Amino acid sequence: MIDFIWLLLFCAGLVTAVFTGKVGAVSEAVLGGAESGVELAIGLVSVIAFWLGIMNIAEKAGLVEILARWLRPIGRFLYPSVPPDHPAMGSILANMSANILGLGNAATPLGLKAMQELQTLNEDKETASDAMCTLLAINTASITLIPTTVIAVRMQYGSAHPTSVVSTTLLATTIGTIAAVILDRLFRRWSKRRR
Repeated sequence: MIDFIWLLLFCAGLVTAVFTGKVGAVSEAVLGGAESGVELAIGLVSVIAFWLGIMNIAEKAGLVEILARWLRPIGRFLYPSVPPDHPAMGSILANMSANILGLGNAATPLGLKAMQELQTLNEDKETASDAMCTLLAINTASITLIPTTVIAVRMQYGSAHPTSVVSTTLLATTIGTIAAVILDRLFRRWSKRRR
């Protein structure tokens, strides 16, 4: 579906450019955008590699495991239907820890593993369980202490203080996570009333 939407937008832009006589401007914009994208991607590789290396060291040092232990009571509150000793809870806590530490590349496989484990607990295999919906909401809005990608982009574009976004990112992701939890609980209650 999204492919169709992008194709539709592309065709609409091309048709508009033909009718307004601005095909040359569209061509320049497309080529210029592609060039900027490649330059940005190459510049980000070193910065992201550095931050991922730092986070990998933190992970190997046991910081993710320590954080997962601290998050266990929160995990029990957010996922009451998941037994505390089930492998799904371990994957959920590891996913939350990786997200908090800004380890997006590590958080994704952990989130997928958590979803697989939650599917084993799901009675209706065709519908996402409450715990699965909660995981998706928390994973999407996750509190982030170190926004590595944003810091990397700011460094790439020559920001004088690339890490100055840490406090605002923490505030924004905290508010987003709280909103996600509240909405998750509201939708859960609403869905139970409908049944």
